[in-house]
Amino acid sequence: MTELLKEFMANNIPTVEKRMQELVENIEAPAVLKESMLYSLNAGGKRVRPLFVLAVMDHFNVRNDDGFTVAAVIEMIHTYSLIHDDLPSMDNDDYRRGKLTNHKVYGDAFATLAGDALNTLAFGILARMQQISPVSRLLLVDKLSEAAGAEGMVGGQILDIEGETKQLTLAELEKVHVNKTGALLRFSIESGAIIANASEAERAILVEYAHHIGLAFQIQDDILDIEGTTEQLGKTAGKDVASDKSTYPALLTLVGAKEKLQDHYNLAIQALEKLPSESSLLKDLADYIVHRNK
Repeated sequence: MTELLKEFMANNIPTVEKRMQELVENIEAPAVLKESMLYSLNAGGKRVRPLFVLAVMDHFNVRNDDGFTVAAVIEMIHTYSLIHDDLPSMDNDDYRRGKLTNHKVYGDAFATLAGDALNTLAFGILARMQQISPVSRLLLVDKLSEAAGAEGMVGGQILDIEGETKQLTLAELEKVHVNKTGALLRFSIESGAIIANASEAERAILVEYAHHIGLAFQIQDDILDIEGTTEQLGKTAGKDVASDKSTYPALLTLVGAKEKLQDHYNLAIQALEKLPSESSLLKDLADYIVHRNK
């Protein structure tokens, strides 16, 4: 990790985490519900999605308070999806980020409702932002609905569940992850461009970059499921292999998956090179994604 990215993370992650805390604490809701929501929000994590929002804004030399709010909202959506993924009816995981999963602490019902609350709260927060124009606010709500819902993450989760009972082709596997993992990452990157009032051409370039980064992120996850440990990952390692799940290493071999990871990284960097000015932070984030060990 470069010194530039280390400094960027150190300067911004605490602010995003403080914003998430404030946004939940300030709602009128049962105490145990807020406690359950904050339990998972405060469990840590790489905070990659919020960093992408802020890195894109930084590229366009734009910094405003609502950028941190959008970054916090995206992490709320991501956290809700993890709470639901961990439930017995889904992936049935006991640990997430090295801590007991939400339903292991609060029970299935409260965990489900905590996820529901984070999901719905996120859209209300976007609608109430003041420093972004009404047109941009509406576009952010629309894009997040698409990325997080049936056309994106939720649709990808359905494809993933359906794929558990059969061997997927590479094209089918990519479709799963373009939606399940890539859609929210894509929104993170595009939302930064929307806040910064980037041109349509610049947004298109960043969406291309996001497409390849999203796939690279998932391929590295699949590789780490084989090469990482439970302690290192903060969740059960080797679960994909044990369940005979379609993954990039399963389809391409571990060596082939690493080659595919490099291909998507290269394509992401090539997309960035189309931008009018250099984007060191976005390149550093791409490097971080492909070289991370958890």
